[in-house]
Amino acid sequence: MSIKKEDALNYHSSGKPGKIEVVPTKMLSSQLDLALAYSPGVAEPCKEIHASKEEVYKYTAKGNLVAVITNGTAVLGLGNIGPEASKPVMEGKGVLFKKFAGIDVFDIEIDCLDPERFIDIVASLEPTFGGVNLEDIKAPECFQIEQALRSRMNIPVMHDDQHGTAIISGAALLNALSIVGKKIEELKLVVSGAGAAAISCLRLYRDIGVRPENVVVFDINGVLHKGRTDLAPIQMEFATNREVHNLFDALQGADMFLGLSAGNVLTPEMLQQMAADPIVFALANPVPEIDYHVAKAARPDIIMATGRSDFPNQVNNVLGFPYIFRGAMDVRATEINEAMKLAAVYAIAALAKEPVPESVNKSYADDKIIFGRNYLIPKPLDPRLITTISPAVAKAAMESGVAKFPRDNWEQYKSELLQRIGQDDRLMTRMINRAKQQPKRVVFAEADQFKILKAAEIISREGIAYPILLGNKAKIHQMIQEHNLMIDGCTIIDPFEEKDKRKLFGYELHLKRQRKGITEEKGRKLMRDRNYFGAMLVEKGEADAFISGLTQEYADTIRPALQVIGVEKGISRVAGMYIIITTKGVFFFADATVNLNPTAEELVDIVDLTARAVRFFDMEPRIAMLSYSNFNSAEGDIPAKMAQATKLAKAKFPELIIEGDIQANVAVDTSLQKEMYPFSALAESGANTFIFPGLASGNIAYKLLQEIGGAEAIGPLLMGMGKPVHILQLGSSVREIVNMVAIAVVDAQAQEEKINL
Repeated sequence: MSIKKEDALNYHSSGKPGKIEVVPTKMLSSQLDLALAYSPGVAEPCKEIHASKEEVYKYTAKGNLVAVITNGTAVLGLGNIGPEASKPVMEGKGVLFKKFAGIDVFDIEIDCLDPERFIDIVASLEPTFGGVNLEDIKAPECFQIEQALRSRMNIPVMHDDQHGTAIISGAALLNALSIVGKKIEELKLVVSGAGAAAISCLRLYRDIGVRPENVVVFDINGVLHKGRTDLAPIQMEFATNREVHNLFDALQGADMFLGLSAGNVLTPEMLQQMAADPIVFALANPVPEIDYHVAKAARPDIIMATGRSDFPNQVNNVLGFPYIFRGAMDVRATEINEAMKLAAVYAIAALAKEPVPESVNKSYADDKIIFGRNYLIPKPLDPRLITTISPAVAKAAMESGVAKFPRDNWEQYKSELLQRIGQDDRLMTRMINRAKQQPKRVVFAEADQFKILKAAEIISREGIAYPILLGNKAKIHQMIQEHNLMIDGCTIIDPFEEKDKRKLFGYELHLKRQRKGITEEKGRKLMRDRNYFGAMLVEKGEADAFISGLTQEYADTIRPALQVIGVEKGISRVAGMYIIITTKGVFFFADATVNLNPTAEELVDIVDLTARAVRFFDMEPRIAMLSYSNFNSAEGDIPAKMAQATKLAKAKFPELIIEGDIQANVAVDTSLQKEMYPFSALAESGANTFIFPGLASGNIAYKLLQEIGGAEAIGPLLMGMGKPVHILQLGSSVREIVNMVAIAVVDAQAQEEKINL
């Protein structure tokens, strides 16, 4: 993946600088709230904690708070760049903790090179945190620091640079061996690299059965030999007595190569020396020790893993650390010990052998994800990771005697884990990944706008779609140059220059709309409008999806699409839906853009369209028919209409979870429903899909949530069109445009699948 310097800097500096913030978890809207939060009310929990320190987990955020700590001495591939320069990386680690495991993070960058002083500083922070993730500390000091902190602190401590790679690659190794039918105790292993990650891998591999006498390790100065005097004690653990002088010799008859060193140190000739079914983990990033395609060509029988997402078997630490800390902290483990790490290894390995959920297949647009040479470890977007690894780690903590808060109801625990992360917070990540697997041609009607061109650059560079830009060519080229955009190869079309095509398209529109007053001449004139021209490109199969609306009113954008493309066969109307992403999960709002005041019968059509759309995103709709009353508790046209629509929808779609008329707050409050309305179909899980009584209420609701509630609104998604057409919000951001394009591409993929059935 190529990243422009300008984009990376803008990402980190725009809006609030950085990537994280502190958000209160309690109401602070009144004087009473403030008195409870601080003085004098705060004294009460202080006294409880003073009487029993363990109460700090009950009354503060300690139990869900990890410190990500570094001194900046080994940051990514940049080396010793100092604590300030390491802060963006530490903030990024915090984002991953939150996204994948619901764990809050304070990143702490310490200006200290003395290991003993660094240890003292970190150890003194124990009262604040429930766990410590050490990061980007150079070897060999990192070993000394982690060992000392584990012995001094009574909370989980782990240096992820060491153990993360070891755990994930250890799982991959177990599965690779099972595929080729080799025994781990007989494995002949050659390692390039002798830093923190490599030594930790070797230690863990030893714990799962690799014999040190079968290992040969190389660092920048050559083989780790027992006769060398420049090796650290931890490196001497894996020094050899064998007379081996180079990688070529060492790899003769070897079963496995592990690379944690530098790019292109392994050659095809070296691979030829290895045993049958060689296992190669080339984990240097971004350039592996040998290119994936070169390795496959040299040894078709190879089983290979890299650190890259564009090749099979990515060894990605995000498969481990969020879930390991989650499990450790949830039983208040006093440490992350070897038993817990091994539990993670075996859990990850076992999960890869399970059938892959359809949502994962769709995320990677690959229905052939099955355990084998190209699938040794789970994908990072697999929703089962947290419910597999965290319980395994928690159980290992309990069995090894380091858990202070043991659990027994594991099904309940799994439900808690899913609630912590929000099962659906990765929706757009899944959509973008699916789009990348089979990019489609997307027409932009407003290509003379900077935001559109910037979005086109991103989707082109990331392989999400092939942009087709409509507008004045000279103006578009000028804007591309002025803003230093990289959009080479994109198709640019100026409808005013396409006289023959305008004539053909105009005639096609005339045939469709001649009984609606559109003559051939009027059709030709309308094709000067980029909305008409772009929609016709899709209708005629010269493009796959159409995007517009950045600078125009919604009605002016949707009208050409309806006239040119029309509704899907068997559908009587279109409707608009917004995806609302909040801290409490993902919700769907319909209709907020098209139908002004639908009847009960029309609402049933909207329910059908919305349910289909929600399932398109791999979720099961739980539908609330919204009103200002609950189950006829108030009279009026809206309650009556929504109650009637509910009755009709339940009869027509008995498989749907649907309830109404119901107020919005009640629809999501399951405890209130169980108390007051236990008969409600939404009482168990609450609503995730909301059907509004009219356009006004839906439009007001999503905009208030977006602007005041801090929700991210994606849409509007146009439902019921004959071909993929999606209308942007007026003034959408580049991010929102990219998201909409990804959805449009996946929509086009789905429509193509229907045609091919």
